[in-house]
Amino acid sequence: MFFTDRRKTEMVTPDKALPGRPDALPTAERHHISGLALKSAVPPGMEEAMFGMGCFWGVERIFWSVPGVWLTMVGYAGGFTPNPTYKETCTQMTGHNEVVRLIHDPGVVSYNALLKLFWENHDPTQGMRQGNDIGSTYRSGIYTCSPEQAAAALASRTAYQAALTAAGRGKITTEILPAPTFYFAEDYHQQYLSKTPGGYCGIGGTGVTCPIGVGVSA
Repeated sequence: MFFTDRRKTEMVTPDKALPGRPDALPTAERHHISGLALKSAVPPGMEEAMFGMGCFWGVERIFWSVPGVWLTMVGYAGGFTPNPTYKETCTQMTGHNEVVRLIHDPGVVSYNALLKLFWENHDPTQGMRQGNDIGSTYRSGIYTCSPEQAAAALASRTAYQAALTAAGRGKITTEILPAPTFYFAEDYHQQYLSKTPGGYCGIGGTGVTCPIGVGVSA
């Protein structure tokens, strides 16, 4: 029988979270694939987005492959510990989620198209886990950067829940929140599956199509 440590699947409270540190951790200077500065400002006409879908290695690869996505980066968000390390997040005592932050050209790939990719490429019904990756760091989350994104995310959740219910699947547990502070993950995590093509990727969808967006296949 499979047992799960409840401490991994319960959100830490702010008073029990690790203290962290005031200074940002060093990370990669440039994107491993494009060579762009990883901490580039959002160019005029482009927008940012942030998603949590499980282990961020595989999630980042999904998005860097999309035409119109200009830059991707991985990090930690949604918790209480300032400037956490990877080892600290793995204790589930920081409250953070593993997330991908991206910058995209909405004239090439819409936010709805990104949401379609989000819903179809993981299982958003699993709570504080994603497949064999267990813990609050692997929860499903959409972190919105504008009221328009928030409205689109909520509408997409309603649409996908209807599709999941029709397919006999469970209730969506995805959190939809205003984008919290993003803390860059360490150098070796950035574009990990470009540096290590045969590396671990635990990302997998439900097989249920999300009825939103255009120009993106499941």
